[in-house]
Amino acid sequence: MEKKQREYLFDNYKVLLIVLVVIGHFIEPCYDQNPFLYELKWGIVAFHMPAFIFISGYFSKKVPSVKKLVGGLVIPYFVYEVIYYLLYTFVLDKETELYFTRPKFTLWYLMALCVWRAAAPAVRRMPYHLPVSVAAGLAVGLFGIGNFLSIPRIIFFFPFFLAGMEFDRAWLARFRNPRGYMGALAVLGSMAVILFTDEYHRRLPVKIFYGRYSYEELGMASVEGLLIRVVCYGISFMLIYLFMLVLPTEKKSYSYLGERTMAVYIFHGLIYSCLKYGSTVLGSVESNAESVLLILFCIMVVWIVSRRPFVQVTNKIAHLV
Repeated sequence: MEKKQREYLFDNYKVLLIVLVVIGHFIEPCYDQNPFLYELKWGIVAFHMPAFIFISGYFSKKVPSVKKLVGGLVIPYFVYEVIYYLLYTFVLDKETELYFTRPKFTLWYLMALCVWRAAAPAVRRMPYHLPVSVAAGLAVGLFGIGNFLSIPRIIFFFPFFLAGMEFDRAWLARFRNPRGYMGALAVLGSMAVILFTDEYHRRLPVKIFYGRYSYEELGMASVEGLLIRVVCYGISFMLIYLFMLVLPTEKKSYSYLGERTMAVYIFHGLIYSCLKYGSTVLGSVESNAESVLLILFCIMVVWIVSRRPFVQVTNKIAHLV
């Protein structure tokens, strides 16, 4: 049987996104201490997880078997929860409990991915399922559910997963040309300029893109929260598409990293937790030079935890059954 050709556009896209995921986490304790990191944080959260989830949806068009869901997501979730618990309790002396209904750090994504893949086939049979999912994402912000089962995030990000399932790469053909490339770059550049010059977003919490918090928890009235979340959805979807127009579609020297994002996603969180709870180094970054060094360190972390031993561990855990 002929091996299916890889779609290098999405491999390259995933490389960019996993780098941004790592940077976004490592600058969390200090982004409000440096103007550049502050705006970088806003730029990252505006689209990195929506884009990752969109791509996950794109590659989830087939109805998954129960065995694949359990072996590939459910069991790894429990394994990594135990690993985080052991790290927090016996290494970092951080007070926590072994509660599986409240995912630790990045593990909410494994729980969410399992729910999305299981629910999407039924949801897609509903009329107007994509607008309905957006409406649900807006409505969930009205309630203070907390982190129980990652329900707010699952509902908030579900439209991106469904949109990825609906997406056809042929839709890009009309705009994947020099004019479309330059146009997308111009829009992205304009959005960057607006980001660094706009004053309004600096009065808002960056957590408006997290999907985890209710409007009340974000200090907003219901109407204001709803309107801002509508804008957030619009910005995220726009950025997802724009980057698809400018990223390379051919194999690059770094494209292989796109196949190893799960290892990076899991193991960078363990390193981050050690630095965050075991030292004060991340919270002490203030100057531009220190910010650049931190970003370079993040890129190094991506390279290290994408090496074969880390990939083999995540692959084995994902194939325990």
